[in-house]
Amino acid sequence: MSKVEQLVVLGATGSIGLSTLDVVSRNPERFAIFALAAGKNAEKMAELCIAHQPKFAVMADQHAAKALQHLLANSTCKTEVLAGIEAMSELAAHVEVDAVMSAIVGAAGLLPTLSAVEAGKKVLLANKESLVMSGQLFIDKVKQHGATLLPIDSEHNAIFQCMPASLQTASGLLADHGVSKILLTGSGGPFLTRDLATLPSVTVAEAVAHPNWSMGQKISVDSATMMNKGLEFIEAKWLFNCHASDIEVVIHPQSIIHSMVQYKDGSVLAQMGNPDMRTPIAHALAFPERVDGGVKPLDFSQMADFTFTKPDYARYPNLKLAIDACEMGQGATTTINAANEIAVAAFLGGQIGFTDIYRVNAETLNATQNINVQTLDEILACDQAARLKATEFVKRGIN
Repeated sequence: MSKVEQLVVLGATGSIGLSTLDVVSRNPERFAIFALAAGKNAEKMAELCIAHQPKFAVMADQHAAKALQHLLANSTCKTEVLAGIEAMSELAAHVEVDAVMSAIVGAAGLLPTLSAVEAGKKVLLANKESLVMSGQLFIDKVKQHGATLLPIDSEHNAIFQCMPASLQTASGLLADHGVSKILLTGSGGPFLTRDLATLPSVTVAEAVAHPNWSMGQKISVDSATMMNKGLEFIEAKWLFNCHASDIEVVIHPQSIIHSMVQYKDGSVLAQMGNPDMRTPIAHALAFPERVDGGVKPLDFSQMADFTFTKPDYARYPNLKLAIDACEMGQGATTTINAANEIAVAAFLGGQIGFTDIYRVNAETLNATQNINVQTLDEILACDQAARLKATEFVKRGIN
């Protein structure tokens, strides 16, 4: 009997975190929760602590931590409550921990994830911003510290599953292993067929109503603009040690094929499944074995059609912007990620319109001088500078 793996879940109260805890609860003989980390949702975190009894729970700040302590005070839960990014980083590197689920949304997830990498942990990467912000540095640290990096995004997990075994367990060039192209699929979001002239008037409720996936607000807006696919494009470049020219984006509205790998001999391998994040989570948690994820298998008799098209950059200018940034270099990808976080937050807060998200992102990238960033300090400084610029462009109400 193998030992029970101790898991830290960063971003426990979000969509990925909750799906992870669901998979863990289905496989108690394999996995246990060592620590949970979240932002400010103390009520949800209290529920999770009582249900999973972790040794530690970390909230983003002292105020949220005190609220959680108060909520747990009258329960039998013995979880120790901590606060701040430093505490998250320490727990991600804790000697008793085997694996870390990195599912904190945005740049906030970078430092705790790097901490897990530097401690040589198995890192389940759902936080795509870590690689978008710090690609080369991140991948170098994975190799240097002997960490295991497993992708959780449904697309990257699909690509990983379709790769030859020789590339799943070691890095190498795609061409040396018979791979000719990565086909990154995306649904096109809720506005795939909407009249382009009406996009400026899109409401928040419309933008977050994804046709296939249940996700948080930020990633739902990113899916609607297809910036999410752009960030995934950048992430794929680093995860699979390839060039932008090796990746092609394909629109597949049904979200049944999660991505594909094309081989030199003409074969194309696709990973398929119902749109449920528990599948990639269960795959990565148990890799190279398989465990129950609680997901219904596909019923092919119920599938009406499969359709595929090329992305229209007039509809999805953010996707093109991200691909261009990918070719420009690290500073450019760090910049658009930071700008996009500010722009999406401004849209969700009613400060700017839907199509202004692209304008803020493009203006911020155009205003960026230093795209050659390498060290962690340079990356964080670039991220901060982009946020300040993007905030200015939001306030100016670019026309």
